[in-house]
Amino acid sequence: MRKTATKLADGRELIYYDLHDDVIRDPVDDPRPLHPVVATTEIRHDPLLGDDVAIASHRQTRTFLPPAEACPLCPSRPGHPTEIPAPDYEVAVFENRFPSLTGHAGRCEVVCFTSDHHTSFAALGTDRAALVLAAWTDRTAELAALPSVRQVFCFENRGEEIGVTLGHPHGQIYAYPFVTPRTERMLASAAAHAARTGGRNLFEDTVAAEREDGRRVVLAAEHWTAFVPYAAHWPYEVHLYPRRRVPDLLALDDAARTEFPQVYLELLRRFDRIFGNDQPPTPYVSAWHQAPFQDPRRNEFALHLELFTVRRAPGKLKFLAGSESGMNVFINDVPPEAAAERLREVAGQ
Repeated sequence: MRKTATKLADGRELIYYDLHDDVIRDPVDDPRPLHPVVATTEIRHDPLLGDDVAIASHRQTRTFLPPAEACPLCPSRPGHPTEIPAPDYEVAVFENRFPSLTGHAGRCEVVCFTSDHHTSFAALGTDRAALVLAAWTDRTAELAALPSVRQVFCFENRGEEIGVTLGHPHGQIYAYPFVTPRTERMLASAAAHAARTGGRNLFEDTVAAEREDGRRVVLAAEHWTAFVPYAAHWPYEVHLYPRRRVPDLLALDDAARTEFPQVYLELLRRFDRIFGNDQPPTPYVSAWHQAPFQDPRRNEFALHLELFTVRRAPGKLKFLAGSESGMNVFINDVPPEAAAERLREVAGQ
């Protein structure tokens, strides 16, 4: 992999990732007359729930679903400069112009998986998926080194139903200045499990139990296990764990890195086949859960990816209404065993 860093017109960082070390990227200036973004985020603590909320009013003016010919994530072309000044790229990462987190409140980056506006992650080849994994890993290392960062979150929102504001295949990375509430709950559950079982690890025991039961396992590869969790919150939800427990992407071994593209691409392709080939592409969230940095509990955590869709049936969405939004009690209309069976049925179709 070759990494080439540069700056955009307003001073934001842009990094190109190329699969081959011998790629030479000549510097291409950003011709846009951009002024530095005035973006301030305030972190406010909720005393009732004990969690933190980012207040980022500058995001109200962010770009919203432009036509393909005006996409800011495509390569630049004559008469249409974009966030990517180069005429082509493989994977590109840059600081978000409309970040949710800024300064001491964290950092937000955009990850462009491909220069092809009309494709998807599921349609990428294994080499490109491996390059995206390398970029996620590199950015995790770089962002974790920032003094204010406690947790790095790599994710992809796909589909207008999820709330995507740009149609180009891309994801994001959030570097939080705190440990997220979801991770705190996982760590608390892991600590309680260890106390109850004489020191056993909750994540390892969960994966082992799913593999032994088998009913909810979707894919059992040599170095990765994908399963629908016993208490899945979403209609179709898959958790993907490396067989060897590690705290974050940095700790994955070569064998797991090599196998990941095949396993992950197969999962994404199955998601697109859940509801039939005549249906629009399945909207989803794909989220890496990594251990917090600067935290004594990080070695008890387990890196894993959670992939889920808000679509519950053809033409029908799962809305977070009263119980889910008001009380955080999810009601799932699709039994996890049935979801796993369906994801096994659509293999190779």
